[in-house]
Amino acid sequence: MQATHPLKVIKHCLKCGSVNFTQSGDRSLKCGACGFHFFINSSAAVAALVTDKAGKLMLVTRGVEPNYGKLDLPGGFIDPMETAEQAVKRELKEELALDVKSLQYLTSAPNEYVFSDFSVFTLDMAFVVNDYFTEGLKPMDDILDYKFYAEDELDYKDIPAPSIKNFVQLYFKNLKRTKTK
Repeated sequence: MQATHPLKVIKHCLKCGSVNFTQSGDRSLKCGACGFHFFINSSAAVAALVTDKAGKLMLVTRGVEPNYGKLDLPGGFIDPMETAEQAVKRELKEELALDVKSLQYLTSAPNEYVFSDFSVFTLDMAFVVNDYFTEGLKPMDDILDYKFYAEDELDYKDIPAPSIKNFVQLYFKNLKRTKTK
């Protein structure tokens, strides 16, 4: 268990502030003062697979930590009471000024996102963006740049998140399979 794991980082009850907040199972903490029981669950996040007409995949350059300057798929955390589909559309609008007309769920993968020396476990959901408008496409929010890549133009070592690397590899594997048919 990493030093950033919530069981190692959270020292006080989130409800009453007591230091009598101890591990209660593999993924929870319980307060001996007020009885509050906190479970460490996965947060929901989305990633968008946007392609050009040649089948190249858009990857963005991260403009924030963690992994500043590394490659990623556009996307982010799902806001409370937001669907995954709404989150993909919102994130693409915020990050690239991209308007999405339709998208399709592809797959999911777990991930560990370490931010401010705290592990946030996520369930990342990948969506293929089928129909979109690219007029005025520009990097904004937490990305520095974007580029469309063929697989041979990309070094997988530049993609630090295991879930994102998995989605990119799956995309190119499916692309090869479609071209050989």
